[in-house]
Amino acid sequence: MGLTLAEYHRLTPLPRPGGVLYVKPGARGYRDPVYELLQKTVAPFGERALDLNPGVGWGSLPLEGKMAVERLETSKAAFRCLERSGLNARLAPPWEAEEGAFDLVVLALPAGRGTAYVEASLLSAARALRMGGRAYLAGDKNKGFERYFKEAKALFGYGEVLRREGPYRVALLEKEQESPHLPPLWQSFQAQILGARFTFHHLPGVFSAGRVDQASLLLLEALSQEVPSLRGKRVLDLGAGYGALTLPLAHLGGEVTGVEDDLVSLLSLRRSLGENGLKAEALHSDVDEALTPEDRFDIIVTNPPFHVGGAVILDVAQAFVEAAAARLKPGGGFFLVANPFLKYEPLLEAHFGNFKTLLVREYKVLFAKKEGGR
Repeated sequence: MGLTLAEYHRLTPLPRPGGVLYVKPGARGYRDPVYELLQKTVAPFGERALDLNPGVGWGSLPLEGKMAVERLETSKAAFRCLERSGLNARLAPPWEAEEGAFDLVVLALPAGRGTAYVEASLLSAARALRMGGRAYLAGDKNKGFERYFKEAKALFGYGEVLRREGPYRVALLEKEQESPHLPPLWQSFQAQILGARFTFHHLPGVFSAGRVDQASLLLLEALSQEVPSLRGKRVLDLGAGYGALTLPLAHLGGEVTGVEDDLVSLLSLRRSLGENGLKAEALHSDVDEALTPEDRFDIIVTNPPFHVGGAVILDVAQAFVEAAAARLKPGGGFFLVANPFLKYEPLLEAHFGNFKTLLVREYKVLFAKKEGGR
């Protein structure tokens, strides 16, 4: 059955020099070989350091107490760990780093977020360094490390690979030249969904950038057949992304709350709502932790994440199912879309006692109803 929701939300302390480091399911950077190799390699240089993809803080931990370390993190799950660990961190994308202010930058390549996000991170790293500053770059050669390292050398002026373990690499770069300006980061595209046209705005690194994914479209099709009207109904979108489900559901009259772990996606969702003249609550949340204990909904939808860095991982998706079971009103309905090979049926059976398959094409849409006494 996997983790319970309480186990998912629990922060686990690990001893570290001078304190405790907290980790949790759904928060990257612990027991990750890229971060492990980074931690073995980093060394202090100067007075101020910046970690642009810290996760729980594992990679830059050796610098703590030897330099002033700032961390910019976009994941609410990871930020909860950083905050609880007492590490200096703020919620911000990498391109919000202060320019020319740091002697050292640490970056575990966010390769799973796509080329545009990685390139924005590399440029942000270069711009954050003073002239002569250094950067540690860590990644996996099977996920584009060599290409990104080549781009980084062109940006910085100098670089060499310091350490190799299997496919994992850590390189050291030095800033020898001025950095170019950041290009425009916002992009937009239009989509026709359930008879209405929407303009979605998004930053780099969001899921399904440039087009609404087929799984979300299939879920909306199934929901429109199952629910005659959303007027006056409270709707929760678990893992809302840039709003592929939230915007159409708000347009149909639902009182929608979208919760999203990734800050970049959340900023995209908020802008898309505003630009389309739609109202919905958009919360930065590790699954349902930003909701009040009393929040309950008539309908809950999710197109859950299932892979992090290419490995199938169901902790977050399992937490979504349990959160849905806890937060549905009696008689309320839960819609989940997933790849056919992912076995959500036992989870729905366990938490709801019932489910049915509404549609199966490239993806499947599952539906569960919360009975009055459950």
